[in-house]
Amino acid sequence: MKYQHVLSAFAAEPWAMERSKVSVIADFLAFKAAGGAVAADEMAARITKKQDGEIARREGAVAVIPVSGVLAPKMDLMTEISGGTSYTALQKALHAALADPDVKAVVLDIDSPGGAVPGAQELGDEIRALRGGDKPIIAQVNHLAASAAYWIASQADEIVVSPSARAGSIGVYTVHEDISVALEKAGVKRTYIAAGEHKVEGNETEPLGEDALAFIEERVARSYGRFVQAVADGRGVTVAKVEKDYGQGRVFFAEELVEKGMADRIGTLAQTLARFGADQTPEPVRKLRAANGQRAEDAEYLLAAMRAGDQVTIREFENGIRGLMGFSKSEAERAARLYFKIDQGEPDEGEATLMAAVNEALAAAGDALAIAQSFPK
Repeated sequence: MKYQHVLSAFAAEPWAMERSKVSVIADFLAFKAAGGAVAADEMAARITKKQDGEIARREGAVAVIPVSGVLAPKMDLMTEISGGTSYTALQKALHAALADPDVKAVVLDIDSPGGAVPGAQELGDEIRALRGGDKPIIAQVNHLAASAAYWIASQADEIVVSPSARAGSIGVYTVHEDISVALEKAGVKRTYIAAGEHKVEGNETEPLGEDALAFIEERVARSYGRFVQAVADGRGVTVAKVEKDYGQGRVFFAEELVEKGMADRIGTLAQTLARFGADQTPEPVRKLRAANGQRAEDAEYLLAAMRAGDQVTIREFENGIRGLMGFSKSEAERAARLYFKIDQGEPDEGEATLMAAVNEALAAAGDALAIAQSFPK
């Protein structure tokens, strides 16, 4: 039962973390407390993941600092289990980046379910004290910033969320584990010998008393109040707005976050880096991306024009149908000649099949566009 103390201490800690992640870690500790074993290579893999997550890197003139896994004040058993990051290491990495004359911006690359309350306020306060300078601090949600991770993100100059990212979970909680029955089954009788009326109140070997419960509830509420105040200060809104609109523990998707004012814009990490002159995308990939983007725009323009009954040119039709159906230049030209009946007699079987496919694609895409435009903005 040597892990039982760790499990009890973990449960009693005030957490600003997604409940599902807490449950996973608690289950692991319970497994260990019950005598379960983890293979050395599995634990080594966890530790390696943790160490990898600590390494900041440079992308051009941008310092990228990973904020991953469970967040804790210092590297300890929790961070080794979860592959997490310590507040202390994050602050050191932030200071080093801001002190580097070659760094023009700092990006916090966040993918975390949150973590311990102790340490979150101090790191958040430090980020807020350092923002607003010549080197912007950008919180990139890539792809989760829950609870304590959002606490930290909210203190940056700007919050950018990846299209599929989630953030929020503003809340604090703790757990009391009553293990008296488990100890009894294990043949263990634990006696606490203490001085001080409240020294061992809320211990795990007995039910939680009313006074102890009230005291713990006050601690949790106080931590929550600090969390909400920090978010309000960081985002430049009132505490009432945070309480009303920021979810009270719920997590939101990218579009919702921007609509609510919990984030500033939607964009990928690569797009954020490019904004600060650190586009590491190979030139052929950039050209391909630009070409595909243009084809998508051409297809959207063609559909919108046809839906509105506007006249389109042959070139606009060719470009639009290439984007819509992925045609080659020659296939698009052939489709345009057939559609506009240019130098054509009766279409043969192959041409009829082609036109049927084009008309079907136009109709289906037009319906999809109409549905999309009917959604509230």
